[in-house]
Amino acid sequence: MQIDDAKLDNGWLCLRTQPSEALKWLMKFRAGRNYEITEKRKHRSKDANALCWVLLDKLSAELGVPKEELYGRYIKQIGGVSSIVAVQNKAVDKFRKEWEDRGLGWQTETIPIKTEGCTGVIVYYGSSTYDTKQMARLIDAIVQDCQAIGIETRPQEEIDSLLEEWGKT
Repeated sequence: MQIDDAKLDNGWLCLRTQPSEALKWLMKFRAGRNYEITEKRKHRSKDANALCWVLLDKLSAELGVPKEELYGRYIKQIGGVSSIVAVQNKAVDKFRKEWEDRGLGWQTETIPIKTEGCTGVIVYYGSSTYDTKQMARLIDAIVQDCQAIGIETRPQEEIDSLLEEWGKT
């Protein structure tokens, strides 16, 4: 739902949107449940995703490293696509498995934390959740490495165009 304006009125959060959108939301609303309002981000285009995997495949062939492994390295390298959560020690293995079962980019690492009985788990999000800036950082890192070892990539203007189209498709 697109929100055009918002205000706080005596403890009520008031949102301005199209009446039909508001009615759809109200029909689904259930008192006592938790709801979250988040900013909608641009999603990556299929072409940007395809470019990412074509380049990873070329790097894989050149370096002799599986493209899935390379993808995982880049996810951890680009920054801004992870969180740290405290997990009870007894639940760490299950939590990590369930997180990583979401897909290739959904990775975890553990770190010690001061909270008694808990372990810090760094969770990395897969590129399917990336906004335009995050995907641009991922593709830029891959392109730089390709160029450094002489792998031909698409012209920068074409890459920029693919990233621009990201939120429009």
